[in-house]
Amino acid sequence: MTAAAQEKRPDSYMKFLDKDGLRGTRIGVVRQLFMGPDTDPEISQLLENALADMKREGAEIVEGVNIPEIDLIPPSRFFCNRFKYDIEAYLASLGPQVPMKNLGEILASQKFHPSIEKRMLDAQAEPPPDHNPSCLAAEESGRRLARAVLESMDAIKLDALVYPSWNNPPRLIGDLNSPHGNNSNRLAPPTGFPAMTVPMGFVHGTLPAGLQILGRPWSEPTLIKIGYAYEQATLHRRPPASTPPLP
Repeated sequence: MTAAAQEKRPDSYMKFLDKDGLRGTRIGVVRQLFMGPDTDPEISQLLENALADMKREGAEIVEGVNIPEIDLIPPSRFFCNRFKYDIEAYLASLGPQVPMKNLGEILASQKFHPSIEKRMLDAQAEPPPDHNPSCLAAEESGRRLARAVLESMDAIKLDALVYPSWNNPPRLIGDLNSPHGNNSNRLAPPTGFPAMTVPMGFVHGTLPAGLQILGRPWSEPTLIKIGYAYEQATLHRRPPASTPPLP
């Protein structure tokens, strides 16, 4: 999967840490991902603040981005449950000393949070990815979405797309019922395009919110410039009060 990157990596990514990296960029807003009724209004306001901050730093904010496949392809069509096979390959790579060697042993141990038991049981029942119809469908859906994203970016000459990484504040561990609005898995994973999330501020006092920036294939330098410039201009990150300072 990473072989194609060998001739596309710069010698160093450090040179793209440019405080003026937003200047002259064209950034599209993917409102399809966060205009639903379940989006937390404070998250929406932070996004509008972020757009204003990027514009102030020299970016051109482009509205009217439309990616039809976001609405045409159900999110479930991008999902391939290969957890069992990936976790077991990882455990095998650690050698014979690992205390558990497969998902069945993990389930038998009961050493996991109860909220994820059903998901692990579902994964245990899945066939191998290369014989799994949902995995084959996910690959095709990902290719279709990738084409649509590039066509939309090309049509209005965009350098990157932005949207909230999540439409709602973080949920408590074990809460699988309240809205989450996870956008982090909507574009980047199925397309394989690079994306980064930077702090966008806080909602409800102390709960962090993120801004996700997605680019074209091999556009990591552009994303680093945009993300770094935004972070330096806003300084939203603050260390959690419950942990000691880093040395």
